[in-house]
Amino acid sequence: MLFEIRSFRSCSSARMLAALVFILLCIQPGHGQSCTEGFAYDRRARQCVDVDECRVLPDACRGDMRCVNQNGGYLCLPRTPYNQPFRPETPALPEPAYPDTSGVFSDPSFIPAARSVEPSYPRVRGTAQCVLGYSAAEDGTCNDIDECETNSHHCNPTQVCINTAGGYTCSCSEGYWLIGGQCQDIDECRYGYCQQLCANVPGSYSCSCNPGFILNPDSRTCQDVDECEDEPCSHGCFNTYGSFMCNCDEGFELASDGTSCIDLDECSFSEFLCQHRCVNTPGSFSCICPPGYYVYEDGRSCEDINECDTGNNTCTTAQVCFNFQGGYTCLDALQCRPPYIEVTDNQCMCSAENPACREKPFTILYRHMDLSSGRSVPADIFQMQATTRYPGAFYIFQIKSGNDGREFYMRQTSNVSATLILSRPITGPKEVVLDLEMVTVNNVINFRGSSIIRLTIFVSEHPF
Repeated sequence: MLFEIRSFRSCSSARMLAALVFILLCIQPGHGQSCTEGFAYDRRARQCVDVDECRVLPDACRGDMRCVNQNGGYLCLPRTPYNQPFRPETPALPEPAYPDTSGVFSDPSFIPAARSVEPSYPRVRGTAQCVLGYSAAEDGTCNDIDECETNSHHCNPTQVCINTAGGYTCSCSEGYWLIGGQCQDIDECRYGYCQQLCANVPGSYSCSCNPGFILNPDSRTCQDVDECEDEPCSHGCFNTYGSFMCNCDEGFELASDGTSCIDLDECSFSEFLCQHRCVNTPGSFSCICPPGYYVYEDGRSCEDINECDTGNNTCTTAQVCFNFQGGYTCLDALQCRPPYIEVTDNQCMCSAENPACREKPFTILYRHMDLSSGRSVPADIFQMQATTRYPGAFYIFQIKSGNDGREFYMRQTSNVSATLILSRPITGPKEVVLDLEMVTVNNVINFRGSSIIRLTIFVSEHPF
């Protein structure tokens, strides 16, 4: 074989030293850039360019070999091409020998015609002489020997044989580069071939994407996945770059799994959300009121139902319907106990002429009122006033009976009036009957008399 394959190595120490010095000189000025063997960093182009070893290395090829630069290396080939077919020259025929006829033919003008004479020995056909790297064919031509196919090459096991005219060259497969005469894998992941995730494999690489992305058809870049198209959320979905967010309708909150929604128990937020009782519903809540009330327009407060106005009561025509907070009562017609006689529908009187009326209040006036349970105190709840005034008289107001728990007291506001004060909260449902007495005293005529207001108070069960 008349050529050599050299991968930056020379048989002589001088050549090797020159190649190494050249490589170091090419690598050092790169400002941190390193190139593979056979390349040098070009500052202006800002990239690694091929080194022409045939110009840089002295006596790169030995003998009559011709140096041919390759990308990342060089080849040594014969200087005279021998790839043309071999055409042997036709040998000259020997002169034929004729017998001497001078004695036979005396006429000089008569010369016999020449004729071809076949040689008396076998003719041997010429054989083509082919240079190294070629073989002679039957037709006499020289054909190239495919050293890669016949496995007669001397490439490193890590290299790939490439047949050339009259020889072959050793190269590296895609994904490998030549370092120190060996084909080593290129770590493509170091050079940002993949947009997101990269896995280096021998001779190649594989790109993948983070969760929330899919690989584009170029097998390098990634595209965001719209997860909301698969409806992963139980309520609302908002797509984000590489992920998604779930949101919930009003009255719900996001569960720990980040996709489902659970109902909010609004009733647990505050005990003052509803005036009476709060009932949780999916995504909301509702307020309910006790019997005798209805839910007000605000949806939270309770308003008393006036059964006496609506007619939704059980009172007879002989009774009087009295409404109070949360209910009603049917009042029977007034019946005055002797010695009292009925004066009006709500007043009984004991005549002064009747001896049985002595030491008894002159009149008893019946009144009714309602009171919310647990009402804040102190509170003015009822007022009394003298309707008849006498010269020289003064008036005393007091609670005569019914104030067993001392929840009430009278405060005189003027000479002729007083106010009933609630001093302690009362919890219902409860019915309280108070006799509020107004004592009239006239020392001029030595007169002392009294009148009673019998006040019936219906205390509701609820504080509204």
